Amino acid sequence: MKQNIVHIALVVNDYDEAIDFYVNKLKFELIEDTYQPEQDKRWVVVAPPNSHGVTLLLARASKAEQLDFIGNQAGGRVFLFLSTDDFWRDYEYMRSIGINFIREPKVQEYGTVAVFEDLYGNLWDLIQYAPEHPMVQR
Repeated sequence: MKQNIVHIALVVNDYDEAIDFYVNKLKFELIEDTYQPEQDKRWVVVAPPNSHGVTLLLARASKAEQLDFIGNQAGGRVFLFLSTDDFWRDYEYMRSIGINFIREPKVQEYGTVAVFEDLYGNLWDLIQYAPEHPMVQR
């Protein structure tokens, strides 16, 4: 059997502001932006550059109860993990464009990591795994 996690739904306030943040600031690729008239919503998928794994489905909150989860999908924990092949390049770039890091870089046994917020306040790890880490082999 072969299975894959394909998308992670990220509840957003507005499609276009989310696309602007992920595509124009974080340099993610816009994979798909398709209007679905039967549901009056868009299917918006983004992914980090040169990524071949899980993508983000930017899902606009469509019900009042979903609004409370924008920016807090994991109850204040780090929610998403952005792996990079050059931590310092990406960290310095992100700082230069105003990305808010709430935990400064730290070298850990598993790699170099810092925690940043997306445009809504969701917490992300920016991480470059150590060469011997199992994730490097994937």
